[in-house]
Amino acid sequence: MIFTVGDTVLVLDEAITGVVKKIVGNTISIETTDGFLLDFESEELVKKSSKNVLKEDMLSRATINLALQEKEQSKKRKQPKVRAKDRYEPTMEVDLHIHQLVKSSKNMSNHDMLTLQLETAKRQLEFAISKRIQKIVFIHGVGEGVLKVELEYLFGRYNNVKFYDANYQKYGVGATEVYIYQNVSNA
Repeated sequence: MIFTVGDTVLVLDEAITGVVKKIVGNTISIETTDGFLLDFESEELVKKSSKNVLKEDMLSRATINLALQEKEQSKKRKQPKVRAKDRYEPTMEVDLHIHQLVKSSKNMSNHDMLTLQLETAKRQLEFAISKRIQKIVFIHGVGEGVLKVELEYLFGRYNNVKFYDANYQKYGVGATEVYIYQNVSNA
């Protein structure tokens, strides 16, 4: 259908009537009876006529069939299936093994390594709290257990976290999972 500026038009599938104000290619801008300026594709509009016009005269058969197909198509959006087991998986993992944090630990003392690991853990925990991430797994390894004890002391200083051993099947004994309560004030 050919439109010209000044035509009174109806919008298909919506109760909107307006006057054509601007035509750019296939996009037609109309001013509604409420005074709003809206853009539509030409296929979405029909000229308003004072005469009784048959539906076949206003639209071609192809346009009618296209509109019917769009109406019949299912609008249901498919959401990705999440297994119940995966729903409880932590959203963030932090590996605190020293070789993951620095290129070479050759000139570092045990105290320097432990300090770096604890600072990394604290920084990542603060990041997770600020970004409202609910679960984090800190992978610390088994070793002598010094880092694990220090991490437990660090986590114990927060009143909005709960920590426990992470999933044994996935991480073994060398990981701690931290759950962050989002609505607890740090007073």
